[in-house]
Amino acid sequence: MQSLVPLFIGLRYTRSKRRNQFISFVSGFSLFGMAIGVFALIVVLSVMNGFDRELKSRILSVVPHGFIDQTPQLRDWPQLAQRVERHPQVVAAAPYIAGFGLISRGYGVQGVNIQGILPDWEQRVSVIGEHMVLGAIEDLRPRQYGIVIGNLLARYLGVGRGDKIALTLPQITLTPAGAFPRLKRFTVVGVFEVGAQVDQNLVMIHLDDAQKLFRYGDGVQGLHLQVNDIYRAGAVVSELSAQLSADGQPGYLSKDWSQTQGSLFQAVKMEKTVITVLLLIIVAVAAFNIVTSLVLMVADKRSDIAVLRTLGLSSRQVMAIFVVQGSAVGIIGVAIGAVLGTLAAHFVGDIAAWLEHMLGLSVFDPSVYFISRLPSEWRLEDAVLICACGLVISVLATLYPAFRASRIEPAEALRYE
Repeated sequence: MQSLVPLFIGLRYTRSKRRNQFISFVSGFSLFGMAIGVFALIVVLSVMNGFDRELKSRILSVVPHGFIDQTPQLRDWPQLAQRVERHPQVVAAAPYIAGFGLISRGYGVQGVNIQGILPDWEQRVSVIGEHMVLGAIEDLRPRQYGIVIGNLLARYLGVGRGDKIALTLPQITLTPAGAFPRLKRFTVVGVFEVGAQVDQNLVMIHLDDAQKLFRYGDGVQGLHLQVNDIYRAGAVVSELSAQLSADGQPGYLSKDWSQTQGSLFQAVKMEKTVITVLLLIIVAVAAFNIVTSLVLMVADKRSDIAVLRTLGLSSRQVMAIFVVQGSAVGIIGVAIGAVLGTLAAHFVGDIAAWLEHMLGLSVFDPSVYFISRLPSEWRLEDAVLICACGLVISVLATLYPAFRASRIEPAEALRYE
């Protein structure tokens, strides 16, 4: 029972009215600041998780999960595709030729990633055929020099189905008149809209046209792969590469989506980390308020502390009283912030949509942004980490004032009482 005395007194001090109203104000402000900090962290991290999810679901539905290339080119690709597809975690494989170039029409010029594909094969590893807004992926036919482009690129160039555009490659063609970059005119046969960056920088042509354009003859650059678990794509691709090398077939190069798109997701992860650290400053400010309120409380309760010491409480128990009091403020603030933050994280999309409707504004203009609704994904591990950080900071903030209280001598405190 003696060990519970600091707990009872600390909680009693938390509920009691102060003679100095300024102490109550500072204590309430610290509780409010802790709640706001936890609330903001949970909501912001949930929104960033939602953006990360949208990026992965949109981009990785179009971008191949893995690549197996052979230098200088892969000739017997149907046989390799059959072999690769026998792997239990590989869903499908498709041949491709990739390159970079400039696409232009009039005064509009845009750098693009060129993909030479076989439409029937590519639809096995990509869902881009399901996102066509004009034409169809099957409209790419050999030797007709048709091209499929993204919606953002089409709007930037001001082109539609049937329009001609020029594709310039970073290669030089020597003629009697001099050296000229390689240029070929293509006809737009389709426009897709995925809702990601690929809408602006990805174009697709038929594999036969790509073989002639990039001078591959009857070979291809490699195979696109789709696996059943995108987060194991790296392990699957590495395993396939090791098997091919073990069978005495050197020259294969393998990579997965984390290498081709990893910089984008690493940037999102870094941004999430930086914002988390910045928002923790709010929690730290609330912790400083806890320190201030406890220091004032110790000064206000000097006589009470002296009486408790004369009644037999040790300095450690006195210290525990103020640790309990300060921690209680932090715990209540963290609890309020966690509950409100969790509720807001689940309904932030609806709240944002309602505010847009009431104010007549459009936060995410579909003509500018890839998404038209604020995404959110609440994660238990993020909420637990935030609450744990808030509680630890609250407890640490109580140590100095509590130590000051434990050093008060009863005789000195009661001298002028």
